[in-house]
Amino acid sequence: MALLQIAEPGQSSAPHEHRIAIGIDLGTTHSLVATVLSGKAKVLNDEQGHVLLPSIVHYATDHTLLGDDAKALLTTDPKNTIASVKRFMGRSKADIKFQHPFDLVGEDHQMPAFETAQGRKTPVEISSDILKQLKHRAENSLKNPINGAVITVPAYFDEAQRQATRDAAELAGLNVLRLLNEPTAAAVAYGLDSDAHLEHDQNYVIYDLGGGTFDVSILRFSQGVFEVLATGGHTALGGDDLDRLIVKWAKKQLNIEILDDTEYAHFLLAARQAKEALSDVDYVELKVLDQTLELDRANFEAIIKIALDKTMSVCKRVMRDAKLEINDIQNVVLVGGSTRSYAVQKVVADVFQQEPLCTINPDEVVALGAAITANQLIGNSTDGALLLDVTPLSLGLETMGGLVERLISRNTAIPVARRQEFTTYQDGQTAMLIHVLQGERDLVEHCRSLGRFVLRGIPPMTAGQARIEVTFQVDADGLLMVSAKETTSGVHAQIDIKPSYGLSESDTERLLLDGYKFAEEDKHLRHLHETKIEAQRELEALEQALKVDAILLTTEQFADLNQATVYLTTQLATDDIQAIENAVEKLKIHSDAFAALRMNQHIDQALKGTKLNDWSNSN
Repeated sequence: MALLQIAEPGQSSAPHEHRIAIGIDLGTTHSLVATVLSGKAKVLNDEQGHVLLPSIVHYATDHTLLGDDAKALLTTDPKNTIASVKRFMGRSKADIKFQHPFDLVGEDHQMPAFETAQGRKTPVEISSDILKQLKHRAENSLKNPINGAVITVPAYFDEAQRQATRDAAELAGLNVLRLLNEPTAAAVAYGLDSDAHLEHDQNYVIYDLGGGTFDVSILRFSQGVFEVLATGGHTALGGDDLDRLIVKWAKKQLNIEILDDTEYAHFLLAARQAKEALSDVDYVELKVLDQTLELDRANFEAIIKIALDKTMSVCKRVMRDAKLEINDIQNVVLVGGSTRSYAVQKVVADVFQQEPLCTINPDEVVALGAAITANQLIGNSTDGALLLDVTPLSLGLETMGGLVERLISRNTAIPVARRQEFTTYQDGQTAMLIHVLQGERDLVEHCRSLGRFVLRGIPPMTAGQARIEVTFQVDADGLLMVSAKETTSGVHAQIDIKPSYGLSESDTERLLLDGYKFAEEDKHLRHLHETKIEAQRELEALEQALKVDAILLTTEQFADLNQATVYLTTQLATDDIQAIENAVEKLKIHSDAFAALRMNQHIDQALKGTKLNDWSNSN
């Protein structure tokens, strides 16, 4: 009798129905691809056995080189060898202020292109070439076409940067199942969404220290749902900065002020080797410029303390955002090559009062998590949890007076939809400008504009009568759609927020910090602007009323009303909120008396010619 086959738990019972899905970690310095085989996630290597693909592309006149082949040309042909293209994704040319050797072309407000021997190449095209290479590696390794892919992105990526990543993946011929935040992928790789954790809510910290950036996220797993409670980071802090701090120390020890490029490269290499060696030994020797320096663990920890303290202050801020204490955290996960350092592991353990999880290769953990998610989304596995990410910054629209009305607050779980009603400002208004903004401040000028569109065809009504329903919808990839509808006529307009450039990571951080820093100032400014708008509305209504019924006023009443009006107009030119409010109160004394006269007149007109019997018989 033939033996019958039984599938693994969570796996397809019909092998022919098994679809190939991959997870890709598209990194700044290295990229890699992983998949799930026989129920286990594993990274895929190339023909040479390499797992990490350097995120570098070289464009020669008649051929293109990628990875290690391109890396060899970084120093000899830097203009045609594009590295760290992720830093350019979704940014405008004006946003790119860091040093680089490339010739960038294009308008300041658009995503730039690189001038290469093969012509102009956009960041999307270059990222696409890297993704094609990873797709090719997967197809060669698995001997099957790829049915779908999950691509990871930093938690701080805004809508434009996410859209650019999705465009690159689709250009590479990949079916994008989902864009997944890198910290969320790391949590999945460690199985923090397993059934064992379903009884109580679990909170996890994902500490990600890469070569050039630092990110920290707090995830909550509750009733089968993974939610990112809060995210934060430092855009110019990573393993490279630890190396530079060691170089700075070495220069001081040797009384050296300036190093040329070759010497600096040599110092950096020695620093990196020393940093890595100290994870296994108590002290190392740095051989630089024919001299030897001794560096022990105590000195090393003192040197890098300033950088690690910065990461901890970010962790504390994110903890406050999530409204959690240290004892609320069940696990801390380490991600990024720099977390291999014993010093990093030690400071994390000290602050969070527990040993962090670092058993999975920190270079591979994100790709493995992406592969597990991809396997689930393609339909091969029913295991795992629903993954919810969060919006990195608040989203809203402009209202009268240059104020921002927030519809979706930062750190709101996505996908999400929010709806709010607005109205017209002027009588007979037939159109409305919907200006979409991103940021934490109360004034338009302090936030970032994402896009504008006009809702036309609003039926002409008295100001404040129209009902305009505005909907903000953020999908699972963090992409925003805004629509507006007038409720009586049904006229409708919408915009997909897909600008040609995105926020730089530093700008995201700046907008976030400004939100805290200027909270009190913004509260005052908002109150001031709202007071001015109300006062202006009062003056406009009074002006309209005087055109019709000024005859009801005595000469003295008209003069008093006019004087109060002039006084309020004068105060509106200042920013003295107390003086404006006092001027409004003074005007109200006279305008309320005028309103009473107008009401009496209307009642008199309504009752004219009627008799008491008319009211008695009205029932």
